[in-house]
Amino acid sequence: MVLSCNNISKAFGEEVILSKCSFNVEDNEKCAIVGINGVGKTTLLRIIVGELSADEGSVSLANKKSLGYLPQMPEIDSNKTIYDEMLEAKADVIELEEKIRLLEEKMKSQEGAELEESLKSYNNATSEFERVNGFAYKSEIVGVLKGLGFTEADFDKKVSVLSGGQKTRLALAKLLLSKPDVILLDEPINHLDLNSISWLEGFLSNYKGAVVIVAHDRYFLDHVVSKVVEIDRANTSVYMGNYSAYSKKKAEKMNAELNAYLNQQREIKHQEEVIEKLKSFNREKSIKRAESREKQLDKIEILDKPVQESANMKISLVPEIISGNDVLSVKGLSKSFGENTLFEGLDFEIKRGEKVAIIGNNGSGKTTILKIINGIEKADAGSLKLGSNVFIGYYDQEHNVLNPSKTIFEEIRDDYPELTNTKIRNVLASFLFTADDVFKKISSLSGGEKGRVSLAKLMLSKANFIILDEPTNHLDILSKEILENALNSYEGTILYVSHDRFFINKTAERILELSEEGLKGFLGNYDYYLQKKAEQKSESALKETKTVKESESKKDWETQKKEQAAKRKQENDLKKVEEQIDNLEQKKKELNLELENPAIATNTAELTRITKEINDIDGELEILIEKWEELA
Repeated sequence: MVLSCNNISKAFGEEVILSKCSFNVEDNEKCAIVGINGVGKTTLLRIIVGELSADEGSVSLANKKSLGYLPQMPEIDSNKTIYDEMLEAKADVIELEEKIRLLEEKMKSQEGAELEESLKSYNNATSEFERVNGFAYKSEIVGVLKGLGFTEADFDKKVSVLSGGQKTRLALAKLLLSKPDVILLDEPINHLDLNSISWLEGFLSNYKGAVVIVAHDRYFLDHVVSKVVEIDRANTSVYMGNYSAYSKKKAEKMNAELNAYLNQQREIKHQEEVIEKLKSFNREKSIKRAESREKQLDKIEILDKPVQESANMKISLVPEIISGNDVLSVKGLSKSFGENTLFEGLDFEIKRGEKVAIIGNNGSGKTTILKIINGIEKADAGSLKLGSNVFIGYYDQEHNVLNPSKTIFEEIRDDYPELTNTKIRNVLASFLFTADDVFKKISSLSGGEKGRVSLAKLMLSKANFIILDEPTNHLDILSKEILENALNSYEGTILYVSHDRFFINKTAERILELSEEGLKGFLGNYDYYLQKKAEQKSESALKETKTVKESESKKDWETQKKEQAAKRKQENDLKKVEEQIDNLEQKKKELNLELENPAIATNTAELTRITKEINDIDGELEILIEKWEELA
């Protein structure tokens, strides 16, 4: 075990963020921390690295182990070049190299004991240099920089002129090169393109150390981690396996908890009905049985109803008008900025109902294509034609469609004045903006919150051609899943740019890859794109699958039929017993009336017969009531 978190608790005011959270990270283990936005993932990382103090609990790092941390917004400002900045990560290796060179110079003029001492130091230094792979540190720097999307032409750029995203990539590169025993990464792939993300996956998977990652990229987590720590309502749960394994186990756990709750509720209701019926028999033994059942019922520990977060955010995207079959036709599209040619001669078409993803490296021009379609940018050459009755709804990753000076409520009200205040609040509530949240200024919102406001406006637009630019940026996993479900059920047409491979896999039916060679189409999702062409199932495999399905279907039908027959028999048996009880009670009542007859009271033989019959009925009733209780 290299890292241990023990009963970590943290609250800000009255809001409890973490409550007795515990988990361990083993040496070389790759671990993800997941949960909805605001649940406390970053807070936990900051407590681990000592930036925040926990209210309770402790963090233990194994002896002589080092810790490296990449925050979401790393501070890196320097007048050095990118390459020189990276050399800092290898300062200890460079210092060792310089020591070796000095010893080599010294030994040229030394003799005897002095030479022996220097030779000993030299051997120790070169052994250590080999251990830290010192001979390859320059190629390591180049490899990491290129892996994270920098070109050799970028190496001489000053750090001070880089964008925020480039600085984050540089900070990540420095951290990876420093090779700490435990790496903590908070959203490391937000500014990486698909190739860089794939490279980082390989690097971390093979990393000789432990990695703890906070990320919302499920495809990335699937390929890197072997343990998932979930934070949910201030508590942690640990699941072994990658993200898909966690998701499956989480769903199974949720279903099990829900079934347990529903079963208990059914059992409680059933027991209450049995108790009421037993009391209605108005017999001493049946009343005692009822009281016994009541005591047992009082001892039951009532289960809480499981909270299903996905029910909180329901997006409905319904096109008001059906477009023509030809939604968009693009021919010969070209665009350059100065000497930088993004693309030339692009041709593609979008048909009604298609869900198309554009993928490609950062800077290849994906967002520019969307802006040209929306009239925000002008093409240098080429044409585009919208089909009949096509109405575009645009989701801008920079959220330029939002007015920073307005509140969330005003943003919706001003664009849709026909909506009532109640309707606006209901719409915003479906995007997790409740109570006073709706009066937050747009300028004060996080990226994820701005994304949800933009999606809310998109929902209300009733567009039939939705264009999305990085719609999953800053969204947590739950919000992504709900957006995926909404887009998959959408009856209009969708064109989007995304680097979220899991999202593409779930929603895209066609992929357009933008590269220096132009656009290349793949009819399928992201996995199909990676494989180039999905392997077709043979007719025999299809036939076998069909046979198995038919067999399973028949088996399910026969099982269901037997269960229904058994249930009907039980209901019939119960009804018969109830009728027998009613008949015997009626007969007993009639016999008791006979006993009140003066003529019978003086007839010993008749009195004995009636009394015996009543006792026999009581015996039968006792047996029947037990049988009824068992059937019920």
